[in-house]
Amino acid sequence: MINANKAKKELAEKFGLDTERISVPRARRVFLEVPYAQFRQVLEHVVNGLKFRHLCTITGLDEGESLAFIYHVAHADGTVISLETRVPKAAPVLQTITDIFPDGVSYERELVDLLGARVEGLPAGNRYPLPEGWPDGQYPLRKDWKVGMLDGVK
Repeated sequence: MINANKAKKELAEKFGLDTERISVPRARRVFLEVPYAQFRQVLEHVVNGLKFRHLCTITGLDEGESLAFIYHVAHADGTVISLETRVPKAAPVLQTITDIFPDGVSYERELVDLLGARVEGLPAGNRYPLPEGWPDGQYPLRKDWKVGMLDGVK
């Protein structure tokens, strides 16, 4: 079984992360805030070094000036690490993780459709979960979006 406090210490030391941005609120749960510039490197270590091999989901949040993305990744023993990162809302660009987690394609399509993220390297495919006719630039999970913004749209 993975020791959450040991994982916290290893991540902080290996990547020079502020330990106040890593929490272990209970057994088998680790929350980690990672600057986007380090995100890929930390994720790869979590997957390859710590053996967290299952992507549970990706959560996206509109925080006003930035968009936050939380990647929830599980270990075989049930321990979950939630890696949170932020990008500017004005230019919300992420790199795909589908090379690490091919099943992440649906979650990344949700980030595109619902929050307006641009996921570089995301394989071509249908929209999800919004319908094909949904207007460009309309992101229903952004705080500034209102249902009335679709009035008159066919």
